[in-house]
Amino acid sequence: MAVHTLLIIDDEQAQRESLAGFLAKKGYQIQQAASAQEAIEIVQRMPVDLLLTDLRMPGMDGRELLQKVKGINPEVEVIVMTAFGSLESAVAAMKEGALDFLTKPIDLQQLELIVAKAIERKQLLSENARLRELVQEQHTFQGIITSSPLMQESLSIAGRAAESKATVLILGESGTGKELVAKAIHLAGPRRDKPFVAVNMAALPEQLLESEMFGHEKGAFTGAEKFRQGRFEMAHSGTLFIDEVGDIPAGLQVKLLRVLQSQSFERLGSSQPIQVDVRLIAATHRNLETLVKEGVFRQDLYYRLNVVQIRLPALRERRMDIPALAGHFLKRFAQLNEKPVRGFSREAMDLLLKHDYPGNVRELENLVEQAVVLCRDDLITSRDLPLHALSTPAATEPEAGASFQEQVAWFEKKLIQEALQAAAGNQTKAAARLGMGERHLRYKLKKYGMK
Repeated sequence: MAVHTLLIIDDEQAQRESLAGFLAKKGYQIQQAASAQEAIEIVQRMPVDLLLTDLRMPGMDGRELLQKVKGINPEVEVIVMTAFGSLESAVAAMKEGALDFLTKPIDLQQLELIVAKAIERKQLLSENARLRELVQEQHTFQGIITSSPLMQESLSIAGRAAESKATVLILGESGTGKELVAKAIHLAGPRRDKPFVAVNMAALPEQLLESEMFGHEKGAFTGAEKFRQGRFEMAHSGTLFIDEVGDIPAGLQVKLLRVLQSQSFERLGSSQPIQVDVRLIAATHRNLETLVKEGVFRQDLYYRLNVVQIRLPALRERRMDIPALAGHFLKRFAQLNEKPVRGFSREAMDLLLKHDYPGNVRELENLVEQAVVLCRDDLITSRDLPLHALSTPAATEPEAGASFQEQVAWFEKKLIQEALQAAAGNQTKAAARLGMGERHLRYKLKKYGMK
């Protein structure tokens, strides 16, 4: 049977040690913290099943700690302790995600029952997670896996927009699934049996963009040895998805605006207008409003594109989806590589849940694929995850009123973590990205207790 880890947070040492001694005798592994900040560092460093925290503490209180811990790992259960006269705070904490509360002085028999109930609930949720794929259709929109309210709201807008002809603008960081949502909109709408054509503006040389979009006649320019259809023509009667629309150069923006207004264009080397019926979906990770203010992006084109706007949350904003997404990717890559991998260990899932994913869902998919390939047994463990940078706890943002030295230390740790992630844990490459020597980087890692 797995040993469950409980973290007790109380600034009163006698109270903390009394509870720790009692629960240790009941078979739990106990960690202690005298402050909320110390508790956060422990949660970042190791898997924790349950937090038992005082509500009133100097500095960060129990409710703020609850929010920060849920942001790090939403699967950690939290029980709050409070004086009898502060029950309103306990009720408020439960509305914010706490499982239960205890009033001081703590009744040890009641403590044992509530902790056992919390652990049992956590085990049930873990078992239910294995069954999610069996009922996946309840949580998906055209194959998109989510139970996050943020993502479900975005997909609700996508579902309502699908039946219309309106232009859709999808905003979100790289790797959040913008093309997947665009395909889902196409497949959910009346053009589902017509072409879906995608083009990434950032991936094409600027001198070829106009030809790619509108096509060209033979001899239209040097190297145009034969006639070629453009993406608009290919997408006729269907959907054209323009990814990274914020990277379109100024000259092409004018021509794209004209196509949206008239639904017609001319191929390069021809003056014959071609009529098209195309539903346009655009996407970008850039802030188009800022680009408009800077004069880089046309305001009239922005308004044409921004008829229905869908914002996709980053994966760190929908951590509750990580277990289901990781399980989905594991199943796919296990079949693809013909390996009998069936799941993740507790420590491996804890690492996945706590990572910030600058590359979002695409990064998670890549991590799981590597883990499946490296896995020696039927269960992925922390040693199988290529999480060189992930094993380093995320730098905790300093509280208001932090000293200059504390703010500098936080900023340094943040820069180092980002460089390590970008360099896949390679310290030589990370040091080069930071503009420092490798020995200096190793000194900083040791100074801040970073792996």
